[in-house]
Amino acid sequence: MTTDAEGPWLIAGLGNPGPEYAANRHNVGFMVADLLAERMRGRFKAHKARAQVVEGRIGPPGPGSRRVVVAKPMTYMNLSGGPVTALRDFYKVPVANIVAVHDELDIDYGALRLKLGGGDNGHNGLKSMTKSLGPDYHRVRFGIGRPPGRMQVADFVLKDFSGAERKELDYFVDRAADAVEGLVLDGLERAQSTYNS
Repeated sequence: MTTDAEGPWLIAGLGNPGPEYAANRHNVGFMVADLLAERMRGRFKAHKARAQVVEGRIGPPGPGSRRVVVAKPMTYMNLSGGPVTALRDFYKVPVANIVAVHDELDIDYGALRLKLGGGDNGHNGLKSMTKSLGPDYHRVRFGIGRPPGRMQVADFVLKDFSGAERKELDYFVDRAADAVEGLVLDGLERAQSTYNS
C-alpha cells in the first residue's frame, strides 16, 4: 500500500449534476465535497476530466498537511468512474489515495462507515468506479437508511431528505467531512475508531 505521503489524495464526492438533484439523498457526496472545499477556502473549477475540482491542502500548516484534490464528477452517478479515473491519471494519484464519499442504504441515517475496498452493494457510482479503478480505494459511506414501506430504492435515493432529516443534515455532513480529513491525515484505522458509528 502507498502511504499518504506519496502523492496527493483525490476525494470524490459522488452525486448527480444539476439543481434538480442538489438536495437528493443520492447527492450527499456532493454536499460533503462542497463543505471540504469551503473549509479549504477553495472554489470549484471545471476540469477537462468532466468534473469540478478544488485543489488545496488539509491539516495543520507544515509537513503534517496533505495535498488534496476534492472532485465532483459532472457525469451522472452511474458514469462516475470515467471522471475519477481521468483525475487519477492527471494528478498521478495512487488508487490507495482515492476516497469515494457516497450515500449508503444499509446504514442508519447519519451513521458513517469508513473502509478500504469491498463490493459496490448495488451503488451505481461505486460500480462505475470499481469497473474503472478496481475495488482498492477508500470509501466514506454516509448512511441514508432504507426506503419506507414499498418505495422503490431508485425513487428513495432520488428524493430530497425529509424535513426531519434536514434538521440534522448539516451536523452529519460536517461529521462526514471531519471523517474524510481524519482518514487522510491519520490513516484508516484511527479514522475508523473515531467515526465508524
